[in-house]
Amino acid sequence: MLPSPHGEGEAARRAVRGWGFNDMKKNIIFALLLASFNMAMQAKTWTKEQVAETITKVNNYWQTNNKAEVRSFWDNAAYHTGNMEAYKLLKNEKQLDYTKRWADHNDWSGATEANPAKWKYKTYGEGKDYVLFGDWQVCFQTYIDLYNLAIAQGGTADENYFMVKRAKEVMHYEAYSKACDYWWWSDALYMVMPVMTKMYKLTGDKQYLDKLYENLCYSDEIMLDKETGFYFRDARYVYPKHKSVNGKKDFWARGDGWVLAGLAKVLQDMPKDYEHYQFFVDKFKKLASIVAKTQQKEGYWTRSIMDPNHAPGPETSGTAFFTYGLLWGVNNGYLPKKEYKKTIDRAWTYLTETAMQPDGKIGYVQPIGDRAIPGQTVDANSQANFGVGAFLLAACEYYRSL
Repeated sequence: MLPSPHGEGEAARRAVRGWGFNDMKKNIIFALLLASFNMAMQAKTWTKEQVAETITKVNNYWQTNNKAEVRSFWDNAAYHTGNMEAYKLLKNEKQLDYTKRWADHNDWSGATEANPAKWKYKTYGEGKDYVLFGDWQVCFQTYIDLYNLAIAQGGTADENYFMVKRAKEVMHYEAYSKACDYWWWSDALYMVMPVMTKMYKLTGDKQYLDKLYENLCYSDEIMLDKETGFYFRDARYVYPKHKSVNGKKDFWARGDGWVLAGLAKVLQDMPKDYEHYQFFVDKFKKLASIVAKTQQKEGYWTRSIMDPNHAPGPETSGTAFFTYGLLWGVNNGYLPKKEYKKTIDRAWTYLTETAMQPDGKIGYVQPIGDRAIPGQTVDANSQANFGVGAFLLAACEYYRSL
């Protein structure tokens, strides 16, 4: 029997023609979806005016809903470092007054114990005797900034000395002490390193720079991962003694955000002819490089940087501090713009389209803690003072980048 002219060969040809048409439709649909996705993901073009409006909205929301008269501990003080940066940029006197009222409320001090023999720092503590504990020293950054502002506006050193009296007393003691183990947790590298460079600029005393270097070398010995350039939060979390849930190195995003932002602040005030200046530059660049490589495609960094599944989802404070550090590095010639632009754009899109809520609230901030916690809820209603401060720092540098 002869094969039918419409037998298997013809059926095959029909199938090929049919699949070709279906494939073409699929390709068209895919191309349209991809184009839509790319349009959605394309970074919004911002103007300086829009960024300024964003800074003002976020800051107004925080100041309207939170009183200024709170203690000078690290979380509040970290907000004020961001508010001072916003003032330098926008000169909003009402928002500056909020910080002045906070400083007055705290008598321009951190921990208040008067007797140096009773000053502590080797363990966590919120009492008045933890004078040398870095979480009580970050406030000095803002007090020194306010003092410098008063002098720039025509005030005299004598009439404004009260602003820096306690800072000078405490930091002079630390700078000339024999101990170098003050900064035993990564947060301290933001809390205190910039205080040391500000004290150098205030007094001209090089000992503050030398003590900064000495203290940081100790920190490096106990919690720096030399392979990556990341810092473990403190000695308790060093690998392999501590691992993420999937057996990886557990670097905490906010902890390393403190470090990158702290290094950026240090480089702002450190003289380039200082003997260890390049040490700080190299450290900043190495950390910035690994930070950029570990960003999630959505623009944020997960709480456990190297193990996104440890505590998945967005987190704003670490992301904002990283964004600030990277932007500052690009804006000031330490990092190449071409290499970091995509990372910065994605981070800024996350900060303004996910973290920032329509009313100006900054969400997705992990609550106060010391590590990435699996299962911990972090959502649009998760806000904190230090998260707002970090956002303001990043937004000010983004403004300057335009």
